[in-house]
Amino acid sequence: MDTPRGIGTFVVWDYVVFAGMLVISAVIGIYYAFAGGGQQTSKDFLMGGRRMTAVPVALSLTASFMSAVTVLGTPSEVYRFGAIFSIFAFTYFFVVVISAEVFLPVFYKLGITSTYEHTGCF
Repeated sequence: MDTPRGIGTFVVWDYVVFAGMLVISAVIGIYYAFAGGGQQTSKDFLMGGRRMTAVPVALSLTASFMSAVTVLGTPSEVYRFGAIFSIFAFTYFFVVVISAEVFLPVFYKLGITSTYEHTGCF
């Protein structure tokens, strides 16, 4: 019978999966560094040269918003405080819509790549 494994300890297969993930990520990065011609300007780096369709942009935004803390913390928040946490989902919808309709058109028309480039007042 196997001895129970302690919490927070790695076995060989954990190291194999972790190393495999790092190698795959490195290979993808190296491939696109040499195959894609690279980014020539900061706009190419930050905005993909404005050539990306909605699907990769949406996936990137989803991955940015869904951190490990969110994935692990949300169930515990709902367990601890109940359905009141669902208010976050409703308000989040309104924040996204307002940001997309009010702020995004201004930044797009100004041709800036981040909010830090905007120094003037509205």
